Amino acid sequence: MKKECLECREKFHGRADKKFCSAHCRSVYNNRRNRDFNNFMRNINNILRKNRRILADANTTGKTRVHRDKLMEQGFKFAYFTNEYVTKAGRVYRFCYDQGYIETENGYLTLVVRQEYVE
Repeated sequence: MKKECLECREKFHGRADKKFCSAHCRSVYNNRRNRDFNNFMRNINNILRKNRRILADANTTGKTRVHRDKLMEQGFKFAYFTNEYVTKAGRVYRFCYDQGYIETENGYLTLVVRQEYVE
């Protein structure tokens, strides 16, 4: 039974559920199909990596206090983080992977490193 490749439209023989004539056509088809979604995810991941790098550069000792303006000058985006940790007292730490911060008084942040990150 001859079938038509979803990417190049050439006729080919193969299993009943085969959709592409080659691995190349399958790869090109799926990359084109997922391009917009992949670009969105890539942009978000770039922001998260940049946020983590900024936190790591500012926190060389494991626990540091810094003003939020200093992070913003370097391009830190507070809306992007990977997870939150809420303490028993209700204080919220925000993390970019293993680097985190908690907001304190007068615009200052306490930067911390999460030790046991993998859950």
